[in-house]
Amino acid sequence: MRDLLLLAVGALRAHRLRSFLSMLGIAIGVCAVILLTSIGEGTRVYILSQFTQFGTNILAVNPGKSKTIGIPGVLGGTTRKLTIDDAEALDRISGVETVVPVTMGLARVQAGERGRSVSVIGATPDLPTLWRFGARQGSFWPKGDPRRGAPLAVLGPKLARETFGEKSPLGELVRIAGGRFRVVGVMEPKGQMMGFDIDDVAYVPVASAMHLFDQDELFEIDLIYSSARETARVEAEVKRLLTLRHGGTEDFTVTSQEAMLDVFGKVMDVITMAVGAIAGISLLVGATGILTMMWIAVGERTSEIGLVRALGASRGQVQALFLAEAAALATLGGVAGVVVGLGLGGALRLLVPGLPVETPLRFVLAGLAVSVTTGLVSGVAPARRAAGLDPIEALRAE
Repeated sequence: MRDLLLLAVGALRAHRLRSFLSMLGIAIGVCAVILLTSIGEGTRVYILSQFTQFGTNILAVNPGKSKTIGIPGVLGGTTRKLTIDDAEALDRISGVETVVPVTMGLARVQAGERGRSVSVIGATPDLPTLWRFGARQGSFWPKGDPRRGAPLAVLGPKLARETFGEKSPLGELVRIAGGRFRVVGVMEPKGQMMGFDIDDVAYVPVASAMHLFDQDELFEIDLIYSSARETARVEAEVKRLLTLRHGGTEDFTVTSQEAMLDVFGKVMDVITMAVGAIAGISLLVGATGILTMMWIAVGERTSEIGLVRALGASRGQVQALFLAEAAALATLGGVAGVVVGLGLGGALRLLVPGLPVETPLRFVLAGLAVSVTTGLVSGVAPARRAAGLDPIEALRAE
């Protein structure tokens, strides 16, 4: 084996430029595979992290089914609207820990001369439990009847900073869509979720938001349940109860966070594989280069093949020599491609901080394995041709 590797490396060094160009094709292919699949994997991890920051034991109930129109206030709404009564009924299901009725709208939040148009979310004081964040200053309004509004508001940290500067907004009055609200809390930073800036939001009681935006239905009802093992049962119970309350019609959509994450994971896996396959075309080009070079090498080294056969080398040994050369070419090209791919991935992370780039070890190992396999497959035909040469005729080629 040692002699075989030394002979293979010696043959590659004898034709450095040709060997370099052959390795370059493999290196570009592996680099493209590593880089593109890393971006795809990074995007998948980013999307999953965006959703799991709110937990996974969550069910969302939205108005509307495929046969009805489920966007509140658009084209007539649904057959039966989601109401606060529906939310309270769902709270009595076994295994359900928290129910949060939610409504939303856009409005201008103003404090004195400073103000900005932001999303206004109407909810109950259980919203921090649902979204897994807390108040940095003050707190949410106290629990009570969700049907009774209150002139109280909680601001996101960015909204508080933009409207009050460095001054504490606690106890101050703000105008939201023309209504006066007293600030009772400022939330801790949470960041963005799929492009939605949770820090630039105002929170008010759900009944107050429905009054502000002249709505008589909810945008959504969110539920937290006790265990992931209860997902199917809780979802079935939610559908059964709401169907009964809506006159026997399932005019709503129930989506579990678990199902949503599963769908996103599968979609991103397909995208990552597709991107990797596209990048793999470069590997095919590299394989063609190795095949061409090795085929030419057989013709140039006919006399050498004849000599080693005359000295007693078997056909298998000659074939193994050419396969070793092809594998060495592909392996060196693969290593170079992995190094360059990882380097470019690191550079992208530094230059574009928002670009998700994730390179799992399995991608690196797969890239190397594919490059070696590509070299071996490309070298089969030239190796078989070399091993099939007649020793006497090969010596005569000199």
